[in-house]
Amino acid sequence: MEIAYWIVAGLLAAFHLYAGGKKVAQSKERLAPMMGWVDTVPMGAVRGIGTIEILGAAGLVLPPLTGTAPALAIFAALGFLVLQILATALHLSRGEVKETGLNVGLIALAGVAAWLATTW
Repeated sequence: MEIAYWIVAGLLAAFHLYAGGKKVAQSKERLAPMMGWVDTVPMGAVRGIGTIEILGAAGLVLPPLTGTAPALAIFAALGFLVLQILATALHLSRGEVKETGLNVGLIALAGVAAWLATTW
């Protein structure tokens, strides 16, 4: 189960680290072609979401890796689950049904990561 956790958590952390890094570092104009929702959300909120994604990625990896408070990995995975549910709701409210496929996949990954984090 540990190997399965590391695979799932690694994929989830890599995705959110990349996406969060883009949200924190890039301008609204650079983000808009990839993330159409940034024109309707204040840039401070976009940066905040990016920061949450980066911290969540660290929360998935560092506590189990160091053995210090490994239960934090469960909370990080559940945080990503909530984040992606809210992202799906945002896309649906904007009529972007096609864009929700990635969110559904990330919801599944976050759920699996949370479950796997409880098994060891």
